[in-house]
Amino acid sequence: MRFTSEQRLDDGVLEREFTLGEIPGVLWTPGSAPAPLVLIGHNGGLHKRHPRLVARARHYAAEYGFAAAAIDAPGHGDRPRSAVDEQARADLRRAMEAGEPVDEIVDALLVPLVERAVPEWRTTLDALLSLPEIGGPVGYEGMTAIGTRLASVEPRISAAVFFAGGFVPGTLREAARQVTVPLQFLLQWDDEGMERQPTLDLFDAFGTREKTLHANLGGHAGTPWFEVDDAARFLARHLK
Repeated sequence: MRFTSEQRLDDGVLEREFTLGEIPGVLWTPGSAPAPLVLIGHNGGLHKRHPRLVARARHYAAEYGFAAAAIDAPGHGDRPRSAVDEQARADLRRAMEAGEPVDEIVDALLVPLVERAVPEWRTTLDALLSLPEIGGPVGYEGMTAIGTRLASVEPRISAAVFFAGGFVPGTLREAARQVTVPLQFLLQWDDEGMERQPTLDLFDAFGTREKTLHANLGGHAGTPWFEVDDAARFLARHLK
């Protein structure tokens, strides 16, 4: 892991960009150490420095004493997108606009992404836990598809918060049954890009005995800020 920039923010949080092989990322750490770690996953082609993601990371570090890390998943942020990825995204947009079935397209787009992203997150986790300012335990919050697979195979994940505003391939439903850590699941009830029932079915499929569904009225981008605080309190119960 090589740090490429460093700045102390107004709230006292230390923000550092890093590279780990081909993986670019950002790490936010509080003044106290060693700190529990929260991995922040994102989807939809978003950048690791998307404003909503950065706001969550800084809030976790400044207000709750977590270290927080985000990386650009393959084909996201600063990383190049393949022609296959671009075609799958275009096919998905077209099918959604036409009201056509999207299951096969979602599988073609997300299954390869998950297969590439999860090993990268595990490699990043190895590097982060070697830093003296990070002591674990580890939580995950963000994209459901990557998070489901990661939580099902990574024993160092102690708790997870999943945002249900993204597609989950059918092939990952079996992985959901292997998720046994405490789970908080966020659902926007009127998400314009998602059918509600498959999301509720996925919630049922998670194998953990400690899971909570938070549903709020509104569209995809309407998750209220108080859910960030609630997610932080949930993570604090299990990571501190």
